[in-house]
Amino acid sequence: MEQPVISGFDSFILGIVEGITEFLPVSSTGHLVVTSELLGLRGHVNRTADQIAAIQAFEIVIQAGAILAVLFLYKKAILEILAGIIGKSEKGRKLFINICIASFPVLAIGFLIKDFIKEHLQFTGPVLIAMVIGGILMIVFERFFVKGDKAEGQPVVGLHDLSYKQAAFIGLTQCLALWPGTSRSMVTILGGMVAGFKRPIAAEFSFLVGLPVLLAATAYKCLKEGPLLIEHVGLSSIAIGLATSAVFAFFAVKWLVSFLNKRGLAVFGWYRLAFAAVIYFTVGL
Repeated sequence: MEQPVISGFDSFILGIVEGITEFLPVSSTGHLVVTSELLGLRGHVNRTADQIAAIQAFEIVIQAGAILAVLFLYKKAILEILAGIIGKSEKGRKLFINICIASFPVLAIGFLIKDFIKEHLQFTGPVLIAMVIGGILMIVFERFFVKGDKAEGQPVVGLHDLSYKQAAFIGLTQCLALWPGTSRSMVTILGGMVAGFKRPIAAEFSFLVGLPVLLAATAYKCLKEGPLLIEHVGLSSIAIGLATSAVFAFFAVKWLVSFLNKRGLAVFGWYRLAFAAVIYFTVGL
C-alpha cells in the first residue's frame, strides 16, 4: 500500500495552522502553502502531479473544520437565517440575502479563474507578495481611516442593518482574496468597516459570509479531487486535519472578536510583514 503523502503529524500541524489562521486577517491559504513547503510536502523531488493535487486539495478540504467551529459558535445566527429562509424571520431573511449577495462575486470569479490560481498563484512567491501588500494596507487603513476605536463619520450599523448595496460592496472586496496570501478575512473585515460596521461586527459578518465560500470550495475539491485525497492522503490524515482545525478555529474566532473590541487591525499588518520577511530570508521565493 502506498505511503500517504501527508502523515498524521503533518496533518496535525496543517490543521493547527488552518484553524488559527482561517478567520484571522493573516491569510490561511498563505500560511498553509508556506507550511506545506516547510514540511517538505510540495517540494519533494519524487512527487507526482496527482500527489501535488492531493496535497493542494487537502489544504482546502480541512477548511471544513473551521466551518464547523463557526457553525457552533454562531448557531443562533445560523438558526435565524434558516428561519428566514422558510419565512419565519424577516431579519434572518435579510441576513441570508446579504450573505448570498456578498458571496456571489467571489464564487463566480473564483470558478472562472480557479485553474489560473492553482497553476500560477498557489506558491510561496506570490503568497509573500500578497502578504506584504495586505500588511501595508491594514497598517495604512488603521492609521488614516480609523482613529482610536471609532471611525469618524461611520454610521453605527448592526449585523442585520446592512443594505444590499453594502453587501455587494463587501462581496466585491472579497474577490481580492482569490490571490492566495491576501486573506478573505482581511478584505471582508476592511470592506465591512468601510460599509459601516465596527471591527467586531465586521469580523462576525466576515465569519458568516465566509461559510458559503468555504463550503463551496470544500465541496468542489471533494467532488473533483476526492479519489486522489483518499488514495494519496488517506482518511485518517484527513480526519486529524479536520478535527484539529475545528478545535483551533473555535478558540481563534472567540479570541479575534474579543481582541478587536479592544485593539485594531494594525498588529496583524505588522505580523504579516514580519512573517513575509522571515520566510523570504529563510526559504526565499
